[in-house]
Formats: sequence, C-alpha cells, structure tokens
Amino acid sequence: MANPKNVIAIIQARMGSSRLPGKVLLGIGGKSMLARVVRRAVRAKTLDAIVVATTTDPRDEEIVTECFRLGVSCFRGSEEDVLDRYQSASIAYPAKGIVRITSDCPLIDPDVIDQVVSTWQDSSFDYVSNGPTWPRGLNVEVFSRTALAQAWEQAHLPWQRSHVTPYLYQNPNLFRIGNVAAPEDYGHLRWTVDTPEDLTLVRSLYEHLGNRDDFGWQEALTVVEQNPNLLEINRGISQKPIEAG
Repeated sequence: MANPKNVIAIIQARMGSSRLPGKVLLGIGGKSMLARVVRRAVRAKTLDAIVVATTTDPRDEEIVTECFRLGVSCFRGSEEDVLDRYQSASIAYPAKGIVRITSDCPLIDPDVIDQVVSTWQDSSFDYVSNGPTWPRGLNVEVFSRTALAQAWEQAHLPWQRSHVTPYLYQNPNLFRIGNVAAPEDYGHLRWTVDTPEDLTLVRSLYEHLGNRDDFGWQEALTVVEQNPNLLEINRGISQKPIEAG
C-alpha cells in the first residue's frame, strides 16, 4: 500500500463507452486520448500522484498496458459501480484529498486543476468543483477521502454509484460544498469526447496548436474564437443525462 499523500488524482477510464467504444485509446495527434489526459494532469502542481482507475473487464487490459507505457499507476475495480472503484482505489492509494478526472477530457488544464484543488485546500469544504461556467471537458472535482467514504456507504441509487459524486453535491446539508467559477460563462463550449464529432473537434484543436500537450485552455479558446466554424462540428451533440450513466 502506498504511503498517504496529500492529494491524488484518480482518472477513470474504460473501453466500454456506449457512444464511442474504445475512445480513451483513440489517437489525438499521435498520442492516445488517455495519454493526453495523463500528460496534462501530471503538470498540475497540487497533485502528489496520479492513478488511472479502470475495470476488471478483459477489454480494459489495453488500458493497463497503456498505463504501463505511460509510467502511471493503474487500479482495477468495478465497471458499473464507479463509486466503489474510487473508494477501493483510495484505499490502495491513500490521500487526504481526491481529484476526480475523466479520461474523455483531453483538454483538461493543469492550472484549472490547481485552482480547484487550492480552493479545497484553503477552505473547510468537503467537495469543490468548477461548475457549469467552464467549457465542458475542463471538469475537475476534489473531495476529501472522508466524504468519499461517506458517499460510498450511503449512496444507493444506480446513477449515484455510476457517477461517483452526485451524492456529495446533491446533499449540501451533509457536505460543505464549494465552486470555482470561470472568468466568464463558457458553458456553451463542448470539449469533452463522447462522440465521433467531439473527437473531430478535439483533434482539430490539437492540430491548430501543433499537437502539443502544454497549451492552456485560453489558447484553445483563442483558436475557437478565431475559427468559429469549429463550433459547428459538435454543436448538435447533447450531453448524456446523468441518470443514464
């Protein structure tokens, strides 16, 4: 078992996506989407470690292999009960704070991660997220290990188990909840990857930025502002409702 850390990021990843199977290992500018997420998250100054949490499904052996190639820790747990996967990973890799990142967010920004984690560290909040004003795909959630354990014990609805954190943010009477807002409302921008259209957009953004890993979200925003036609690529894609997860 690892020594206790201050804050770890747990990146959930599996091959069995319903709308774009195998998406986490699809290529973006010569690297897998999972590699892009890991390489960007590792630059966050507030993280002590990163763990990829995948499933015991045989299909996810490919993710284990990719984690080995990337030199990042990998944990395997339940496919459907993602809350249990996080709880089990937090036992295997103890930390005071846990950052939840999903592997379909290849534009995740280390500076945004640091903003959210720092807000959690400098407060008495149990749970902090960056809410709906950021482009979808920059989503960061941080919560205490104690809050995670409480959610694991008390959350019983299927969608609470498959999405990890609803029990936390939907119970402000039980948990102290904080939010980090974007400088402006960019919630209309969709930079996550659930569909082929989403993947096309993200690949285009990476190509405009030289297929680098080190660009910030503001640089991606500038590309979109200078090339508004890019927004048409995935404009008609709706976010899958949380209850269906």
